[in-house]
Amino acid sequence: MRILLVGAGGVGAAFTAIAARRDFFETIVVADYDEAKAQRTAATDSRYVAARIDASDAASVTALCREHRITHVMNAVDPVFDMPVFEGAFEAGADYLDMAMSLSKAHPEAPYEQCGVKLGDEQFAVADTWERAGRLALVGIGVEPGLSDVFARYAADHLFSEIDELGTRDGANLVVTDDDGHAVFAPSFSMWTTIEECLNPPVIWAGDGKGGGDWHTTPPFSEPEVFDFPEGIGPVECVNVEHEEVLLMPRWVDCKRATFKYGLGDEFINILKVLHTLGLDSTEKIRVKGVEVSPRDVVAAVLPDPATVGPRMKGKTCAGLWVTGKSKDGQPRSTYLYHVVDNEETMRDYGHQCVVWQTAVNPVVALELLARGTWSGAGVLGPEAFDAVPFLDLLTEYGSPWGIKEM
Repeated sequence: MRILLVGAGGVGAAFTAIAARRDFFETIVVADYDEAKAQRTAATDSRYVAARIDASDAASVTALCREHRITHVMNAVDPVFDMPVFEGAFEAGADYLDMAMSLSKAHPEAPYEQCGVKLGDEQFAVADTWERAGRLALVGIGVEPGLSDVFARYAADHLFSEIDELGTRDGANLVVTDDDGHAVFAPSFSMWTTIEECLNPPVIWAGDGKGGGDWHTTPPFSEPEVFDFPEGIGPVECVNVEHEEVLLMPRWVDCKRATFKYGLGDEFINILKVLHTLGLDSTEKIRVKGVEVSPRDVVAAVLPDPATVGPRMKGKTCAGLWVTGKSKDGQPRSTYLYHVVDNEETMRDYGHQCVVWQTAVNPVVALELLARGTWSGAGVLGPEAFDAVPFLDLLTEYGSPWGIKEM
């Protein structure tokens, strides 16, 4: 296995730190638009080499794949670049993995009721082409989406006979402080991506539990609920947010409802609303003093790099799936499958903050399963398309166990 890692940011660097302890691959080409960043990351292991790449140019991806005889492209850049990286991998004859999916476009007339272009639609539109070519595109294989989708497969196979709702719930008690110990606003993940998913219309699946159903949308931050997260995190208010799980899970797992709710907090929601009111969430370039710039790119640039906030961060983050329905013996069941990561532990053991580490560990596990032949397939597939048990067993072997809480 020869891997091209596109992106040496927070998640990409954590990916290399985790993979360095495994032996399932021959080499990883660490590629970034900022070649110096790629070189710093590649210097951590003798199997790594650095390269410069333009993730917005499919031909750049293809050329690098061919130069290094790449078998698998691992996409670790913002999802705005998903399609060129996806298309570049296919042209080179490589398999592809990403931690998101192609972007959505809101319905032009009824954005908070009907779906327009959904997350992943561009990729699923060419699924037959990938399948005929015998190539695999494993989409949504981060933590959310990713591990949450593995939980959905596990719940359907081993815990439930009927599923009413697959409800991804994400919460944390993370705090970032300044040099004086005061809490500051510093997102723990890509601000570009956070704005994208939080201000787009959230999507909800409504089905019959037998494969039939459809998706619809609601206004951002709708249907608030307080969810009690495990392992000391406690109650966090969560709201509807657009996310890939809702578009992935119903394709492989029968359920009557699929949702994603994120514990953002009042401060974060207010900041996002202000950004939207001022037009600072826009990706359309404007001219400022003779320079063309995207407002959203400016917002992301002035905030701390998520890769650097780890030493000033404390707390835990939790990703999980709340499943309701009937157990295998037909009794009502309500179960939360979850994965908690402590920032102090990931900083001590890997030198990377917990949110990017938790995202990065899952594609490393998936690539190892593909290298072993435990997971295999062709076409555009989500994590739900594969047996969950080998994944969860290997994740535990990596030293990061998961848990189950009966609600």
